[in-house]
Amino acid sequence: MAARIRETSGDDLEVSHDINVTPFIDVILVLLIIFMVAAPLATVDVNVDLPGSTATPAPRPETPLFLTLKSDLSLAIGNDSVPRPAFAGVLDNRTKGDRQTRIFLRADKTVGYGDLMEVMNLLRAAGYLKVALVGLETTGRGGQAVPGTPAAGANPSSALGGSAAP
Repeated sequence: MAARIRETSGDDLEVSHDINVTPFIDVILVLLIIFMVAAPLATVDVNVDLPGSTATPAPRPETPLFLTLKSDLSLAIGNDSVPRPAFAGVLDNRTKGDRQTRIFLRADKTVGYGDLMEVMNLLRAAGYLKVALVGLETTGRGGQAVPGTPAAGANPSSALGGSAAP
């Protein structure tokens, strides 16, 4: 409670019945800060279907180079199957040694994430850091999927240790 001093003489202090809201505001601000810090930590993982994308398609080069990881974990460059030991040599022949060529990587939906990362590591070891993931383009809720369209912004090259420049 607060006290008010009278201008008249006397030893009695008049009692003020007003509520002091300063401590109340302090408590509210502390709680607000606690909730702002704790809210991002309380996020829940959501199951997502990664091959689908609603992003606008990135412009395709005149002759895109597709690297396909099939469900049996075999690799194919274009339409030709490639054994893993000869992968870097065949890729260099296809790109004419140009390591700045963007490789469009597509994988079967049943391929595990670890297997996909192994292929991306093969690309990095071969010196190809510009990689675009290819997925199904969906037109929204319940829309039809368009196969083989690279999604815009689907450049995992930063995960490969390269630059994210197109």
